[in-house]
Amino acid sequence: MNHTHLLSDTIKSLSESATIKMAQMARDLKSQGHQVISLSLGEPDFDTPLHIKEAAQKALDEGYTKYTPVPGLLEFRQAISEKFKRDNDLDYGVDQIVVSNGAKQCIANVCMVLCNPEDEVLILTPFWVSYGEIVKMTGAKPILLKAGIEDDYKVKAEALKKAITPKTKLIIFSSPCNPTGSVYNREELKAMADVINEHPEVMVISDEIYEYINFKSKHVSIGAFDNVKDQTITVNGMSKGFAMTGWRLGYLGAPKWVAKACSKLQGQFTSGATAFGQMAAAHALKSSLQHTYEMVEAFKSRRDLVIRMLKEIPGVNINQPDGAFYVFPDISSFFGKTDGQFTINNADDFAELLLTKAHVAVVTGSAFGADECIRISYAASEEDLTEACERMKKCLAAFA
Repeated sequence: MNHTHLLSDTIKSLSESATIKMAQMARDLKSQGHQVISLSLGEPDFDTPLHIKEAAQKALDEGYTKYTPVPGLLEFRQAISEKFKRDNDLDYGVDQIVVSNGAKQCIANVCMVLCNPEDEVLILTPFWVSYGEIVKMTGAKPILLKAGIEDDYKVKAEALKKAITPKTKLIIFSSPCNPTGSVYNREELKAMADVINEHPEVMVISDEIYEYINFKSKHVSIGAFDNVKDQTITVNGMSKGFAMTGWRLGYLGAPKWVAKACSKLQGQFTSGATAFGQMAAAHALKSSLQHTYEMVEAFKSRRDLVIRMLKEIPGVNINQPDGAFYVFPDISSFFGKTDGQFTINNADDFAELLLTKAHVAVVTGSAFGADECIRISYAASEEDLTEACERMKKCLAAFA
């Protein structure tokens, strides 16, 4: 018997994560014997550095196996506070920091404690796939504010100013950005801060999970500008910069009233994150970032390789992102084209074509609010990236 009619309206309204869906499709093809190269997931292919794993083992040996305080172990929150001051010029006390089971939970916590039905949430677009769905779960309305490749996918302050309405409760963006790799510089963030400061009832989530994967300049946090520090929630975590995706450790710094509300909410959902993981993460934040820098250099080399090869494919329009480990080419010139068997009508079709014909898994841009693009993760070996680009070039030649 089919019982799906018993499901809530909320779950029925949610879209499945496109990145997770594509990864599963790639695994299914692999299980059938196909040599699939997956460039769909946003996960560093490096292992967690040894000194961090050793710190976790030490914490286990010392008995860090019990429940933790909901907002996080004091040792970890102190390390986060010091990191915020050192790297971001942000002054968050330990009572303004909440540790969660990944940065995704941090974002969900904030949306749930701030948003009511009928509120509007401005999402700078292209955006990470979960932002819109998380907002929908609160009953609020996601409003997409889009920038194209001609602007390096960065929304200008003038556009932000025009988009804010009396219903706007929250603004969400990431820098470095998933899916585009774009990085907002100091001048761009200052201009945005000046706009936001004119609306003291509007809060901002600044998703900075890719902070350390920056190829051009020192990372800038919008919360470091005095005129919006009390309106900003800074979200970060251990997944990307420390290759700790499976550890599920995210954290936020926020005005005390927001942090207290997030802790209250989290106490009814998951409570505190893993104890020994937090101790290892505290060690990571206080240790040398040499392993991170080496990882970033590898990503930069891969970015250059992928851009060089994609530029050799007629019809692919690509810019040069300054961070994260994604490229986000505009492939709209292929729309309406056919090889006699398969017609490309949109980015969904394009991604399906690459998976089924070239056995290369990417993610459709429609999942990120940009129907004319695809996201390619270069968190893979240079050998796989080279082979994937060659397959794509051969596949797309039939649509020239």
